[in-house]
Amino acid sequence: MLNIKTFTFNPFQENTYLLYDENGEGVLIDPGCYEDFEKKELKNFTEENAINIFQLLNTHCHIDHVLGNAWAKKTFGIPLFIHKAELPVLKSVEAYAPNYGFKMYEGTEPDDYLKEGEYINVGSESLKILSVPGHSPGHVVFYHKESKQLISGDTIFKGSIGRTDLPGGNHNLLIAKIKSELFSLPEETVAYPGHGPKTTIGFEKINNPFVGLKARS
Repeated sequence: MLNIKTFTFNPFQENTYLLYDENGEGVLIDPGCYEDFEKKELKNFTEENAINIFQLLNTHCHIDHVLGNAWAKKTFGIPLFIHKAELPVLKSVEAYAPNYGFKMYEGTEPDDYLKEGEYINVGSESLKILSVPGHSPGHVVFYHKESKQLISGDTIFKGSIGRTDLPGGNHNLLIAKIKSELFSLPEETVAYPGHGPKTTIGFEKINNPFVGLKARS
């Protein structure tokens, strides 16, 4: 069984996800924790529930999703995996973080790269890596087929989609990838986005004003 714990961190109200199996083997996705109390909340949860985090993943590398990367790597002694196309996005954060008030941001390097179609093991469970660029050049999502659960990052939200006006963004590509990659999943698939509440693929296929059947042409 795959368990998903959601934490909401930093002024961007970013969703950080901790995925773990019944034996407590877990992966951390998009750690947005910056303040000490946020880091303490995450660490306390792992200790209280005896969760062994063995890997750190980024769906993409915008600032709100990577604020806790360096801390997580050091605290849990784990490697960081990103898509290779996200490397310049990650490296740029150090330059602009102070402008957003994150003067204590600490950058870090990835240890390896995520590739479309490959799998990430979460103990006895596995996540398939799907490529959904457009919000950022190397954005990936993680799909658990058995439970029909999706960590969708900033690709699709409840009633919205990721913004595409940042460097490396591509609106038409994002729309196309949502339709080809995400909307091909079962309609009952629950999507856990990078911001806001969870939703389902079926709901977004019908109701999303950007990509759904009711979208304005």
